[in-house]
Amino acid sequence: MQTEEWGIKVTVVELRDIQLPESMQRAMARQAEAEREKRAKIIAAQGEALAAGELATASDVMMAHPLALQLRNLQTLVEVAVDKNSTVVFPAPLMSTIAELATFLERESKAAGQPAARPDQPTRSTNGKVVTSAGRQEARRVASAPESP
Repeated sequence: MQTEEWGIKVTVVELRDIQLPESMQRAMARQAEAEREKRAKIIAAQGEALAAGELATASDVMMAHPLALQLRNLQTLVEVAVDKNSTVVFPAPLMSTIAELATFLERESKAAGQPAARPDQPTRSTNGKVVTSAGRQEARRVASAPESP
């Protein structure tokens, strides 16, 4: 201790009735609020990362077992049907539509000599422009249309 040089030994220091200025109290409150918000954002981000991982795992399972998606759809119907006042419009041939889409994409990619692209992902054409699935469909329609005289 620095007081021992003077021959005094301090063993306990007690502070009483400390009053902080209003501006310092506000600054401390802002800092504490910012820290709480930071922790909340970190927790939310960790939750999103975990959810994304679980969704990816579920997607892998459903790709390996196509009937799992159909069963999940039926489970969703059961959950929605609990409310007797609701009308549910549900696509019944969902699995056949997905299978047909996958077959179509494989057939088209083999014909074009390119790897299969998912319909929701843009691809690049030969001139380097980005083409969406709607653009590919329009290009096929134009190419297969008979020429006008």
